[in-house]
Formats: sequence, structure tokens, C-alpha cells
Amino acid sequence: MANEKSNAVSSLTPLHDRIVVRRVEEGETVRGGIIIPDSAKEKPQEGEVLAVGKGKSNDEGKVFPLDVKVGDHVLFGKYSGTEIKIDGEDLLIMREEEVLGILNRKK
Repeated sequence: MANEKSNAVSSLTPLHDRIVVRRVEEGETVRGGIIIPDSAKEKPQEGEVLAVGKGKSNDEGKVFPLDVKVGDHVLFGKYSGTEIKIDGEDLLIMREEEVLGILNRKK
């Protein structure tokens, strides 16, 4: 992996076209003055990329690098990826094709 990794994924290198994502938690949701408990909230569909694989290879062995990189904020489907726990942190590992888009936020 050419990019830096988070401490939680320092021992994990995703293979091929897989990426490791940490969900970005939204602020506390309040609707009509009612605070929604964590158990009733939906899991965020936005996350930060923590680690990426080398890329997908074709039948001839040529490797095509991934479009996403460490630090990107991405959107993904509600049921995308596989949930994993590393060093007590809940993360997702998914294929790049499960990413719906990269968020470009102005700072």
C-alpha cells in the first residue's frame, strides 16, 4: 500500500481492489425536538478511506490502480462491504466498485 494507514488498520493491507473504510458518524439527529437514540439511527453511508489495495489486475497481469485513495470521503450503499473489527474499531472492507462516489467538500 503506497499511502499511510490509520493506527487501527496498521496490520491490515487490503488485497486487489478492496478498500478499508471508517464510517463517518453524523451529528445527533433531532426531529421535532425528539432526540433519536443511537439504536434507532441508521448507519451512515459515508466514510473515510483508511487503506487501499494495489488495484485490480486483468488476465494478462496488468494492474489498474484504484481511483479512491487514503483520506478520501466516499459514499457507499446501505448494505455495501463487510463489517470487520480491528483493534476495537468497527470498520468496513469493500471493493472499490461498491463506492458510489467521492465527496469533494470545500474547507
